[in-house]
Amino acid sequence: MTEDEAAKLGEEFGIVVGSVDEEIQKELKLQRPQGVAVFEVIGNSRADYAGIKVRSVIKEIDKAEIKNMIDFGNAIKRAMKECNFTVGTYEPADPGDPVGWGVNFHFVGCKRD
Repeated sequence: MTEDEAAKLGEEFGIVVGSVDEEIQKELKLQRPQGVAVFEVIGNSRADYAGIKVRSVIKEIDKAEIKNMIDFGNAIKRAMKECNFTVGTYEPADPGDPVGWGVNFHFVGCKRD
């Protein structure tokens, strides 16, 4: 699995992703530069229907910890073969929310035509 292969799998799932680097870590106020950042959500995709948001950081897919693009690629490849799985994200709260960031779990169901 390469980072490019992982990125292509992300697009199949419905998101444009990249590694969390130090710049993203500072912008999102993360403790460590780990996880995979979501830069874009493709409309009408499994990711879109699951409610994954731009600027969120994917930390887990179907209980597998995601530390980098390789972890992401391997986990999303396994998960997309399944009908149902979960994606755990660390994401910004809605504007005006005094709590700030939070962890969310997104249920990804079967793709229907």
